[in-house]
Amino acid sequence: MKIQQNMSLMQKLSILADAAKYDVACTSSGVDRKGDGKNMGNCLSSGLCHAFAADGRCVSLLKILFTNECIFNCAYCQNNCNSDVERASFTPDEVCDLTMEFYRRNYIEGLFLSSGILISPNYTMDLIYQTLYKLRNVHHFNGYIHVKAIPGADPALIEKAGYLADRMSVNLELPTADGLKKLAPYKSRNTILKPMRQIQNGIVENRNELTVYRQSPRFVPAGQSTQMIIGATPESDYQIMSVADALYRNFGLKRVFYSAFTNVNHNSNLPVLPGGPPLLREHRLYQADWLLRYYQFQVDELLSEDRPDFNIYLDPKCDWALRHLERFPVEINRADYHTLLRVPGIGYKSAKRIVDARRQNRLDFPDLKKIGVVLKRALYFITCSGKMMYNTRLEEDYICSALMSDRTQIPREIRESSYRQISLFDTGMPFSSVSEQREIILS
Repeated sequence: MKIQQNMSLMQKLSILADAAKYDVACTSSGVDRKGDGKNMGNCLSSGLCHAFAADGRCVSLLKILFTNECIFNCAYCQNNCNSDVERASFTPDEVCDLTMEFYRRNYIEGLFLSSGILISPNYTMDLIYQTLYKLRNVHHFNGYIHVKAIPGADPALIEKAGYLADRMSVNLELPTADGLKKLAPYKSRNTILKPMRQIQNGIVENRNELTVYRQSPRFVPAGQSTQMIIGATPESDYQIMSVADALYRNFGLKRVFYSAFTNVNHNSNLPVLPGGPPLLREHRLYQADWLLRYYQFQVDELLSEDRPDFNIYLDPKCDWALRHLERFPVEINRADYHTLLRVPGIGYKSAKRIVDARRQNRLDFPDLKKIGVVLKRALYFITCSGKMMYNTRLEEDYICSALMSDRTQIPREIRESSYRQISLFDTGMPFSSVSEQREIILS
């Protein structure tokens, strides 16, 4: 095994935890697996513990690279083969020891394991497989594991890892093949999509097997995800969302993550970012992503070739509503569920609560507040029993001005811009769960 042994485990952890901060893992596990009295740990679908990283991303607490060695020279990556960074690599046993010790101390609920490419894709994927095998079968770790599949690795290795992991992901890296060719010429879109398709097919085949043989091992039960870097190449929001929509439809992905580009290498092929990473743009893309997956919107409703980018000052749902005032106001006591989903301030949970509650009584504005409707946004677009909450003009400029005065249109983390990278070595680390934030952020 070609891994240097001249570092302590804590030195490696310090380097490889920091090196993993640009891999996005802000997701709930999606898997329930109860403790069985014999194995160590369990896995809850409500999700992992998270901390907020320096640039606003929500990251899982034990999120590490297996190695930051890499044979590739991707212009945007701080760990590329030409970067002057301190290098380190774990052994499978070291990752297992860290995971178990942090779990026993209740610091983590699972493991997110990504990696640079050490020697070759096959060599690296085999080390990752060995790690997962030992965690599951030697240490009997029953918690959540999210692991990166290495493009170019033997499909047999990816398959074996898939029966040990809860979620797998293959990074798309950049939204288009042209961007990939320019900034990561040693990678190809075909090489990336091939394992993504393999994982999709494996999930479907395994699901069919489980309907016949209930005791069959589960293959990637929490599904797969991917990540795109936003802002390193000149794609529009329309192009990015079209790619994401195609991935959801054609590859059955659970999540597409958007990572605001951070210029760590100052390569001449990379854009200059005088205002820092485009975090607000990233935030709008996430909001639009939720509109596609949970609010029954289509990409062409939100953007077009003539209007290819989101309004940075308003969330995409408010922006859409302002451009379609002919559909408003909506009568709360009569509108169907699909129509309620289109109203700013009404999330998919509160829309269902409205439909259920009005079967018993007619609803008024105080009732909506109790249900969870964000009235400071919804009040411009709804009526209760034919009346608006206030004497409000249904005019685009008037409503736009009122919405833009709402400070929550821009996330607090971005408004304050007071970031500090969370470290596993901090004392009194702030913890945060993202499982209940989804509807609030978007509605």
